[in-house]
Amino acid sequence: MDSQKNNHILSYTTLALVLGLLLVLTGVTVGVSYIDLGFFNVPVALAIACTKVTFVLLFFMHLRYEGPIINFSFIGTISFLLIMIGFIFFDVAFR
Repeated sequence: MDSQKNNHILSYTTLALVLGLLLVLTGVTVGVSYIDLGFFNVPVALAIACTKVTFVLLFFMHLRYEGPIINFSFIGTISFLLIMIGFIFFDVAFR
C-alpha cells in the first residue's frame, strides 16, 4: 500500500476543537448530575457519555478514516451494547 494514501494527520485546530467539545460535554455531564430528571437521569448521562466516546473514537483513534469493515464492527459492537443495556433496564424495571 502507498504510505501517502493512509496518511490522515489531523490539524491541531481540529484536535483542539474536539478536546474543547469533550470538556464542554464533561461540564454538561456534571451540570446534569445536579438536576433531578427522575427516570431520565441515567439515559441522559449515558447519551452524553456515548457522544463523548464517539468523538474520541472518530478523531483521536482515527476511526473516521478506517475502512468499512472496521466501521461495521464498531456499529455492531455499539448495537450489542445497547441491546445489553436495554435488557438490564427491563430487568430492573419489572422486578
